[in-house]
Amino acid sequence: MHMPTKREIKYEWERGGPVITWALIAVCTVVWLIEVLLGFISPLLQSVLMYQGMMSPMTLVDRPWTAITSMFLHAPNTIMHVLFNMIGLYSVGVVLERMMGHWRFLGLYMISGLGGALGLMVWGAFAPGGNGWQMAVYGASGAIFGLFAAILVVYRRVGADIRSMMVWMAINFALPFIVGGVAWQAHVGGFLIGGLLTWLLTSGLPFWRHKSLAWRMQVYGWSVTVLVVAAILLCNIANPYA
Repeated sequence: MHMPTKREIKYEWERGGPVITWALIAVCTVVWLIEVLLGFISPLLQSVLMYQGMMSPMTLVDRPWTAITSMFLHAPNTIMHVLFNMIGLYSVGVVLERMMGHWRFLGLYMISGLGGALGLMVWGAFAPGGNGWQMAVYGASGAIFGLFAAILVVYRRVGADIRSMMVWMAINFALPFIVGGVAWQAHVGGFLIGGLLTWLLTSGLPFWRHKSLAWRMQVYGWSVTVLVVAAILLCNIANPYA
């Protein structure tokens, strides 16, 4: 397998290539390989890594870093989890990164992942019997579903045919109910927040539409982030374990 040189990476970066997309795929893959390796070397260390990195609505406010670290962990006992997520990331990340630019794309990805955390917190606050608080999740799918929503908003904005994309989205939304054990709440949260941020960037307030994309990403990106964090804290008021 060819490893890109610094010159090749610089070349792709300057021409808007999907450098961040490939970097995210590489990090997720390497972390997954570490998980698998630890399973052979020391199952205890593997358990510590998973426990410290996974996110639970019950402890999210006390362990806020898990909203980020959980996005880079995947099920160590199967390749399917990380494989399907990375295929999904590549399928939309390449297009979006070229459209938005590297750092704005990364911002959208991370904010969408935070939206996935919010989806779990909302479920914790409103799930029957309070069982939602005890969930523990990991995976990049919340962030990736935010990218799915973003590509839908962009394609609809430019008048592109989105029927095939809608079929792909429907399959991904239905998968948790077929396979089981998948945190669909994070999918919904990431999808809604990613879609909201992209709608603000492409439409948003009329008197800010003439501003540069970089300016709008700063204003809307931070605004959505603050709103998501505030909503997480608000949901945590109902947390019986807080």
